[in-house]
Amino acid sequence: MQSLLTTAVETHGLATAWAEVMVPTLRAVGRKWESSDDRYVEVEHLLSWHISATLRYVYVRSVRKAVTGEPPVLLACLPGEPHTLPLEALGAVLTERGVPALTLGGAVPAEALAAAVRRVGPSAVVLWSQSRSTANLPLARHVAGTRWGVRGARTQSPVLLGGPGWDGDSDPGHPGLLRPRRLDDALRMLGVPECPGRGTTADGSGPTALGIGN
Repeated sequence: MQSLLTTAVETHGLATAWAEVMVPTLRAVGRKWESSDDRYVEVEHLLSWHISATLRYVYVRSVRKAVTGEPPVLLACLPGEPHTLPLEALGAVLTERGVPALTLGGAVPAEALAAAVRRVGPSAVVLWSQSRSTANLPLARHVAGTRWGVRGARTQSPVLLGGPGWDGDSDPGHPGLLRPRRLDDALRMLGVPECPGRGTTADGSGPTALGIGN
C-alpha cells in the first residue's frame, strides 16, 4: 500500500495524487464500512495511516524548500473536529511548492487558535470542518478579526473555510473570510504558484478535491 501511494505521488505530483487517488479511495472504503454494519473499519484506519505517513513524508522532504523569513499559512481543525488528513494534504502541497505552513492538527481549542494567530502572525489561516456540527462561524469571524503585529502596524490574516461542514454557509458574511471549494481554489486564494507540468487532472483542469467530504 505504501509503495502504491508513493508511486502515485512521484508520478502525478501530490496535489493530483491526493485528489484523484487518495480521496476517492478513502471515500470508497468509507462507503464500504457504512454499508457493512461497521465491518472493515480496520481497513479504513490502515489506509488513513498510510496516507498520513505519505503526506508527512512529503512535508518533511519539502520543508527545506519553503521560503525562510516568510510568515507561514496556519492550518487548524476547529474545536471538536478530529479529521486532519485534508489539512495534512494542504500543508504538504504548500511546502512542496515552497510556501511555509504550520499545522496545529485536530480539535484545536478556540483560545489556543486565537493565541497561535497572535503569536505566529500567519499569512493566512485555514480552518477545517468536516461536519456541520463543528463549523463555528462566530469563531472563524473572531479569528479573521484578530489583529497581530507590532503596535502601530497591526494587521489581520485572511481566513479560508475548508471542508464540507461549511456548506450551509454559502455567504460567510465577513470580508476576511474566504470559501474555497476545491484544492486549486485554496491554492489560488493563498497565492501559491502552480507546479509546472504536474498537478493536472486527465481533462487538463486542476485538482478538484479539497477534502474527503467535498
